Amino acid sequence: MSPTRRRVTALLATGAAALGPIGGAMAQGVPDVLDPTPAGVDTNPTNVDTGEDRAERITVPALINGQGPFNFLVDTGANASCVSERLAQTLQLPPGPATAVHTVVGPKLRQSVLIDTLRLGARTLRKVRAPVLPISGADLDGVLGIDWLKGQRLVLGFADRRLEITKSLREASGDNRVVVPARRRSGQLTIVDADMSGERISAMIDSGSQLSVGNEPLRRLIQRQDPLQRRETQKVTLVSIADERFVGEVAYIPFMRLGGLHLGNVPVVFANMHVFGLWDLTTRPAIVLGMDLLTQFTAVAMDFGRSVVRFDIAPTTLAQR
Repeated sequence: MSPTRRRVTALLATGAAALGPIGGAMAQGVPDVLDPTPAGVDTNPTNVDTGEDRAERITVPALINGQGPFNFLVDTGANASCVSERLAQTLQLPPGPATAVHTVVGPKLRQSVLIDTLRLGARTLRKVRAPVLPISGADLDGVLGIDWLKGQRLVLGFADRRLEITKSLREASGDNRVVVPARRRSGQLTIVDADMSGERISAMIDSGSQLSVGNEPLRRLIQRQDPLQRRETQKVTLVSIADERFVGEVAYIPFMRLGGLHLGNVPVVFANMHVFGLWDLTTRPAIVLGMDLLTQFTAVAMDFGRSVVRFDIAPTTLAQR
């Protein structure tokens, strides 16, 4: 059994897999060129220690209006940062207008609150209108979405348990690292140079999802290439951060390529998630890469300015391939 298969088996044994929200109003698509950071957005580089929640997803300490730190989930699948009902009440944050929040099961109007400053290390986001979510459990106070990352570069350091945000920079593949081209779609980065056993697929990175999730066209592609997958599925209950539940089925991708990166025996949960329609990924095979796969790398860097994703690979991993 591969390390990835062992990891997903352990996660499924807990009875449920946690997924993050897909937040806020969706941005329009933009050209795949260097994206300058808009005026007025804080671009101070920051580097902070990370922790993890009960679902083994990345968390960071954030300050709200100078108070805290509070425990926030880092969710690259969320377009907007959110706060928990508990935190909004504790800090008595002033209410804002209701806003549509798109979670994995669909859109819902949520009350928002107004935050003067949301601070992570040396970086501050000002005048934030944050949706309020009924986040279950006491280990999360909110979600940091990609509204932090306009034109910027996010590095998720899994080996050193660090998170870094810097300006966009030019990088190239080299020893122990692979740089893959991407396209911005509704604010997200979609890896465009990807295929499964030679057939083109789309791949997105969602650090708010505990498991990787595939759409129905990807399931049909797997079953066509490997008919045994029709019988070798395992049901799993998915739970969103807002405690929304639905059922998916686990199968395994025998071979997947992301740019110059080659992966085998990749576990995927197949579920009819609202997110695929939101990102216009319902008609072609697509996978959302969750933490079960991302943590197999020493680091993953997402550059929203240059539309590239970098995967850092441990030398011992390369030696085993």
